[in-house]
Amino acid sequence: MNQSRPKVKKSRALGIALTPKAVKYFEARPYPPGEHGRGRKQNSDYKTRLLEKQRLRAQYDISERQMRLAYDRAKKVSGQRTGEALIIELERRLDALVLRAGLARTIYQSRQMVVHGHIEVNGRKVDKPSFRVRPEDVVQVRERSRDKTPFAVAREGGWAGDGETPRYLQVNLQALAFRLDRDPNRKEIPVICEEQLVVEFYAR
Repeated sequence: MNQSRPKVKKSRALGIALTPKAVKYFEARPYPPGEHGRGRKQNSDYKTRLLEKQRLRAQYDISERQMRLAYDRAKKVSGQRTGEALIIELERRLDALVLRAGLARTIYQSRQMVVHGHIEVNGRKVDKPSFRVRPEDVVQVRERSRDKTPFAVAREGGWAGDGETPRYLQVNLQALAFRLDRDPNRKEIPVICEEQLVVEFYAR
Protein backbone atom coordinates (compact mmCIF):
# COMPACT_ATOMS: atom_id res chain seq x y z
CA MET A 1 0.00 0.00 0.00
CA ASN A 2 1.32 3.42 -0.96
CA GLN A 3 2.75 4.98 2.21
CA SER A 4 2.25 8.50 0.78
CA ARG A 5 -1.49 7.98 0.43
CA PRO A 6 -3.38 10.60 2.47
CA LYS A 7 -3.88 9.27 5.99
CA VAL A 8 -7.63 9.96 6.05
CA LYS A 9 -8.24 8.13 2.78
CA LYS A 10 -6.01 5.29 3.92
CA SER A 11 -7.88 5.12 7.25
CA ARG A 12 -11.21 4.79 5.47
CA ALA A 13 -9.87 2.14 3.09
CA LEU A 14 -8.63 0.04 6.00
CA GLY A 15 -11.56 0.71 8.32
CA ILE A 16 -9.48 2.18 11.16
CA ALA A 17 -8.42 5.70 12.15
CA LEU A 18 -4.64 5.86 11.83
CA THR A 19 -4.21 9.37 13.24
CA PRO A 20 -6.19 11.57 15.66
CA LYS A 21 -6.96 13.92 12.75
CA ALA A 22 -8.50 11.04 10.83
CA VAL A 23 -10.90 10.10 13.63
CA LYS A 24 -13.56 12.75 12.91
CA TYR A 25 -13.44 12.12 9.17
CA PHE A 26 -13.60 8.38 9.70
CA GLU A 27 -16.59 8.67 12.05
CA ALA A 28 -18.43 10.82 9.50
CA ARG A 29 -17.71 8.47 6.60
CA PRO A 30 -17.08 4.97 7.96
CA TYR A 31 -16.95 3.33 4.55
CA PRO A 32 -14.21 2.90 1.94
CA PRO A 33 -13.30 5.93 -0.19
CA GLY A 34 -14.35 6.31 -3.79
CA GLU A 35 -17.58 6.56 -5.73
CA HIS A 36 -18.67 3.02 -4.85
CA GLY A 37 -17.36 2.94 -1.30
CA ARG A 38 -20.77 2.43 0.33
CA GLY A 39 -21.87 -0.47 -1.81
CA ARG A 40 -18.83 -2.68 -2.16
CA LYS A 41 -19.39 -6.40 -2.22
CA GLN A 42 -18.31 -8.74 0.55
CA ASN A 43 -14.61 -9.57 0.34
CA SER A 44 -13.35 -13.05 -0.47
CA ASP A 45 -11.51 -14.98 2.26
CA TYR A 46 -8.20 -14.01 0.67
CA LYS A 47 -9.07 -10.32 0.53
CA THR A 48 -10.34 -10.40 4.11
CA ARG A 49 -7.02 -11.81 5.32
CA LEU A 50 -5.05 -9.43 3.12
CA LEU A 51 -6.98 -6.45 4.50
CA GLU A 52 -6.37 -7.54 8.08
CA LYS A 53 -2.65 -7.88 7.38
CA GLN A 54 -2.59 -4.41 5.83
CA ARG A 55 -4.49 -2.97 8.79
CA LEU A 56 -1.88 -4.33 11.17
CA ARG A 57 0.99 -3.10 8.99
CA ALA A 58 -0.56 0.36 8.84
CA GLN A 59 -0.97 0.66 12.60
CA TYR A 60 2.76 0.10 13.05
CA ASP A 61 3.65 1.82 9.74
CA ILE A 62 6.02 -0.96 8.71
CA SER A 63 7.07 -2.45 5.38
CA GLU A 64 6.00 -5.87 4.13
CA ARG A 65 9.53 -7.13 4.70
CA GLN A 66 9.47 -5.98 8.34
CA MET A 67 6.09 -7.62 8.80
CA ARG A 68 7.31 -10.90 7.37
CA LEU A 69 10.41 -10.87 9.61
CA ALA A 70 8.22 -10.26 12.66
CA TYR A 71 5.92 -13.11 11.63
CA ASP A 72 8.88 -15.46 11.15
CA ARG A 73 10.14 -14.62 14.66
CA ALA A 74 6.66 -15.05 16.13
CA LYS A 75 6.38 -18.56 14.67
CA LYS A 76 9.41 -19.59 16.71
CA VAL A 77 8.00 -18.44 20.06
CA SER A 78 7.11 -21.48 22.14
CA GLY A 79 4.10 -21.67 24.43
CA GLN A 80 2.25 -18.83 22.71
CA ARG A 81 -0.10 -18.58 19.75
CA THR A 82 1.64 -17.16 16.69
CA GLY A 83 -0.87 -14.32 16.28
CA GLU A 84 -0.42 -13.09 19.84
CA ALA A 85 3.35 -13.46 19.59
CA LEU A 86 3.28 -11.38 16.38
CA ILE A 87 1.45 -8.47 18.01
CA ILE A 88 3.78 -8.56 21.02
CA GLU A 89 6.80 -8.67 18.71
CA LEU A 90 5.59 -5.55 16.89
CA GLU A 91 4.67 -3.77 20.11
CA ARG A 92 8.24 -4.05 21.38
CA ARG A 93 9.47 -1.83 18.54
CA LEU A 94 11.00 1.38 19.85
CA ASP A 95 8.79 3.65 17.74
CA ALA A 96 5.63 1.86 18.93
CA LEU A 97 6.56 2.27 22.60
CA VAL A 98 7.55 5.93 22.19
CA LEU A 99 4.00 6.43 20.89
CA ARG A 100 2.35 4.39 23.66
CA ALA A 101 4.27 6.33 26.32
CA GLY A 102 2.78 9.62 25.11
CA LEU A 103 6.02 11.08 23.77
CA ALA A 104 4.54 11.35 20.25
CA ARG A 105 1.11 12.01 18.76
CA THR A 106 1.22 9.42 15.97
CA ILE A 107 3.36 6.48 14.89
CA TYR A 108 4.67 8.67 12.07
CA GLN A 109 5.87 11.36 14.47
CA SER A 110 7.32 8.71 16.77
CA ARG A 111 9.33 7.18 13.94
CA GLN A 112 10.66 10.61 12.96
CA MET A 113 11.77 11.28 16.54
CA VAL A 114 13.73 8.04 16.61
CA VAL A 115 15.26 8.43 13.13
CA HIS A 116 16.39 11.97 13.90
CA GLY A 117 18.33 10.78 16.92
CA HIS A 118 16.20 12.29 19.70
CA ILE A 119 15.74 9.03 21.63
CA GLU A 120 18.13 6.98 23.75
CA VAL A 121 17.83 3.56 25.33
CA ASN A 122 19.77 2.86 28.52
CA GLY A 123 21.79 6.02 27.93
CA ARG A 124 22.77 5.26 24.32
CA LYS A 125 21.31 6.93 21.23
CA VAL A 126 19.19 4.61 19.11
CA ASP A 127 18.03 5.81 15.68
CA LYS A 128 16.41 2.60 14.43
CA PRO A 129 12.61 2.55 14.85
CA SER A 130 12.68 -1.26 14.64
CA PHE A 131 14.94 -1.55 17.69
CA ARG A 132 13.38 -4.18 19.99
CA VAL A 133 13.00 -2.89 23.53
CA ARG A 134 13.51 -5.47 26.28
CA PRO A 135 12.00 -5.58 29.77
CA GLU A 136 13.82 -3.23 32.18
CA ASP A 137 15.12 -1.06 29.32
CA VAL A 138 14.83 2.67 30.06
CA VAL A 139 13.94 4.91 27.12
CA GLN A 140 14.17 8.68 27.26
CA VAL A 141 14.48 11.80 25.16
CA ARG A 142 18.11 12.86 24.81
CA GLU A 143 19.20 15.87 26.86
CA ARG A 144 19.96 18.02 23.82
CA SER A 145 16.47 17.43 22.36
CA ARG A 146 14.29 18.10 25.39
CA ASP A 147 13.60 21.78 24.65
CA LYS A 148 12.17 21.06 21.20
CA THR A 149 8.47 21.88 20.81
CA PRO A 150 7.12 18.32 20.37
CA PHE A 151 8.76 17.24 23.62
CA ALA A 152 7.58 20.34 25.48
CA VAL A 153 4.05 19.35 24.43
CA ALA A 154 4.68 15.74 25.49
CA ARG A 155 5.92 16.88 28.91
CA GLU A 156 2.57 18.58 29.53
CA GLY A 157 0.67 15.46 28.47
CA GLY A 158 -0.34 16.93 25.12
CA TRP A 159 0.21 13.73 23.16
CA ALA A 160 -1.12 11.33 25.79
CA GLY A 161 -4.76 12.08 24.94
CA ASP A 162 -7.53 10.33 26.83
CA GLY A 163 -6.08 6.85 26.55
CA GLU A 164 -4.59 5.10 29.52
CA THR A 165 -0.91 4.27 29.57
CA PRO A 166 -0.50 0.53 28.96
CA ARG A 167 0.30 -1.38 32.13
CA TYR A 168 3.54 -2.77 30.75
CA LEU A 169 5.04 0.75 30.70
CA GLN A 170 6.14 2.91 33.59
CA VAL A 171 6.08 6.48 32.27
CA ASN A 172 7.44 9.76 33.66
CA LEU A 173 6.40 12.46 31.22
CA GLN A 174 8.06 15.22 33.22
CA ALA A 175 11.36 13.41 32.72
CA LEU A 176 10.39 12.47 29.13
CA ALA A 177 11.25 8.89 30.01
CA PHE A 178 9.66 5.47 30.36
CA ARG A 179 10.59 1.90 31.17
CA LEU A 180 9.29 -1.34 29.72
CA ASP A 181 8.49 -3.22 32.92
CA ARG A 182 7.69 -6.54 31.23
CA ASP A 183 6.59 -8.05 27.96
CA PRO A 184 3.08 -6.89 27.03
CA ASN A 185 0.24 -9.35 26.77
CA ARG A 186 -2.09 -9.20 23.80
CA LYS A 187 -5.16 -7.92 25.67
CA GLU A 188 -3.25 -4.85 26.86
CA ILE A 189 -2.02 -3.76 23.43
CA PRO A 190 -4.26 -1.05 21.88
CA VAL A 191 -4.16 -2.43 18.35
CA ILE A 192 -7.24 -3.30 16.29
CA CYS A 193 -6.57 -6.64 14.67
CA GLU A 194 -7.91 -10.15 14.30
CA GLU A 195 -4.42 -11.55 14.31
CA GLN A 196 -5.49 -15.09 13.42
CA LEU A 197 -6.46 -13.79 9.97
CA VAL A 198 -2.94 -12.40 9.57
CA VAL A 199 -1.46 -15.75 10.52
CA GLU A 200 -3.74 -17.47 8.00
CA PHE A 201 -2.63 -15.01 5.32
CA TYR A 202 1.05 -15.89 5.78
CA ALA A 203 0.43 -19.59 6.33
CA ARG A 204 -1.51 -20.07 3.10
